[in-house]
Amino acid sequence: MQPLKWDTPMDSVSNGTDNGTAYWNQFVQPVWRIVLWAIAYSCIVVVSVVGNVTVIWIIMAHKRMRTVTNYFLLNLAFAEASMSAFNTVVNFAYAVHNEWYFGLVYCRFHNFFPIAAVFASIYSMTAIALDRYMAIIHPLQQRMSSTETKVVVAVIWVLALLLAFPQYYYSTTDQLPGRVVCYIEWPDYTTFDFKKMYHVCVTILIYFLPLLVMGCAYLVVGVNLWASEIPGDSSDRYKEQLTAKRKVVKMMIVVVCTFAICWLPYHVYFLLHQFFPELFEETYIQQCYLAIMWLAMSSTMYNPIIYCCLNDRFRAGFKQAFRCCPCVPRGSYEGLELKSTRYLQTQTSVYKGSRMETTVSTVLHAAEEAEQPKVKVKGGIGPGGNAVGLQPHSSSLDLTSNGSSSRSVSKTVSETSSFFSSNNLQ
Repeated sequence: MQPLKWDTPMDSVSNGTDNGTAYWNQFVQPVWRIVLWAIAYSCIVVVSVVGNVTVIWIIMAHKRMRTVTNYFLLNLAFAEASMSAFNTVVNFAYAVHNEWYFGLVYCRFHNFFPIAAVFASIYSMTAIALDRYMAIIHPLQQRMSSTETKVVVAVIWVLALLLAFPQYYYSTTDQLPGRVVCYIEWPDYTTFDFKKMYHVCVTILIYFLPLLVMGCAYLVVGVNLWASEIPGDSSDRYKEQLTAKRKVVKMMIVVVCTFAICWLPYHVYFLLHQFFPELFEETYIQQCYLAIMWLAMSSTMYNPIIYCCLNDRFRAGFKQAFRCCPCVPRGSYEGLELKSTRYLQTQTSVYKGSRMETTVSTVLHAAEEAEQPKVKVKGGIGPGGNAVGLQPHSSSLDLTSNGSSSRSVSKTVSETSSFFSSNNLQ
């Protein structure tokens, strides 16, 4: 976060003089405008901190929520809540009053931490996109374990801190006549412009490059999930899994698009600042900066809302967290507190077993009715008046019918058992 070029030398005396040169703060705003901006920024802080802390609680307090994707969402929520809590209010106060009240240490932190937090946020989303890509496009390959996920999160933060370190190292404060300013005093090199090079690299690394990677990953995943229709003879389990994958991917695409829209004006603003600095001495630029910064900071408050709207488990968690509020409807907590996998498999097996028994019983009952013999008495009076040839006799057609019926019944029972067994295996 770079400060604007607030001070412009004027001929008239205002706040004081330094070596005969007077400095005048041309970015003074009326009180009503400051109040409106204060309300807007306060909404960001409240919604972002409360929402992201709730997301962290939902993931940490429920074992069923500790998945690879949710670990990255946890890191994303932590980065956004931290940036909103530690930087949004301070940035707003500095932009409005044009004076730094918080000392050199916080000046360095103020310029350093947002770069690291944004880096951690967008690369957490990138890691989710790559994880979804591997899970859907290459399902047979081994997924990341919990330990590997934590290592990836740690690596993301290490790289984020390294990228933001120049902002910390070159940050300083300066006493102007009547006020203190916080800014970054970049070194002067004769061979290249370090300031421009750094900001162009930062913009590429924390915006354009990860968005390009995520765009390609979600494009391939989207084509795989939505381009082909679900086969008509697919099992219910397959359809449920496909629907769940689509929901997760849809939610993450909304998160990425929201981030891209919110931060695009901010990066364009500072790229223009590097190449056209004279534009940023105009009075109207303060209102543009406040609006652009509000939009960028507001990205920290949208994700919890997206999770709540598009994910059943997060929705159940939010209802549980805010169950004391009268405006929150009572919902089932079972969506979050799922039974163990073994319990679900047992329940499914019992249910399908009962269905199989019912089906087999019905088939066998029909077979018993079909197998009852049709008896004809054939014979006559033999020598000595004895009756001979008294025996049940079925026509050749009856024998064939009964034989095939018996085989058909046996085959039907076998196929029925095989069908339910395969379903149980699935």
